[in-house]
Amino acid sequence: MQIIHKRGWELPEHLVTPEALFFNRRAFLGAAAGAAALGLSGRAIAETDPSAGLYPAKLNPGFADAGRAVTAEEYNTTFNNFYEFGSSKRISALAEALPIRPWSIVIDGEVEAPMTLGIDDLLKKVQLEERIVRHRCVEAWAMVVPWTGFMLKDLVTIAKPKASAKYVRFETFNNPEVAPGMKPGLFSSYPWPYVEGLTMAEAANDLSFMVTGAYGKPLPKSMGAPSACTCRGNMASSL
Repeated sequence: MQIIHKRGWELPEHLVTPEALFFNRRAFLGAAAGAAALGLSGRAIAETDPSAGLYPAKLNPGFADAGRAVTAEEYNTTFNNFYEFGSSKRISALAEALPIRPWSIVIDGEVEAPMTLGIDDLLKKVQLEERIVRHRCVEAWAMVVPWTGFMLKDLVTIAKPKASAKYVRFETFNNPEVAPGMKPGLFSSYPWPYVEGLTMAEAANDLSFMVTGAYGKPLPKSMGAPSACTCRGNMASSL
């Protein structure tokens, strides 16, 4: 008589994962990660952000139809790039470590009077509006986002640039203690903080938009809170 003793790692056939689920495991894991991340964003931001009472803002009728339905919020807020927090598109949970208050914007360079403005003081000086924008990326993805914010040219007006000014230069935060992507390693060759620029003509275009919110709420940390810039329909930088 042969006596068979099963080892601990041996499993019966009926416990094998179905082929369809195995090949679709990335979608399953992605959905699970997104659901977990939503527990850290969305409602928590609305409860703690001092600007929450400013949302939702009035929809600009000139940007009311993007030609496609608005992309579901859970995709836009949990599947995106934020290299300061890592190379993965699943950085929404890590981005929750970003402190957004106090948060100041420094305006200097070729301006009449350099200044430092707190984000909430800045929001008191501008008129917020909602725009529904369709993004099409060279990475072969597209999405439609209901952004809230104000025109970049309004910020330029506040800055009072000199006649000699030719460009608007954006510089992001620089805090490797909070943002692990800024620490020596994979992105150590990046010249942090990240810098982006526009010509004065581009900054004055009505399509250049300072984003402070999305989906009728303050901007999630994963999307560049407390403020980011979309230029001619493309995300340029977060401040």
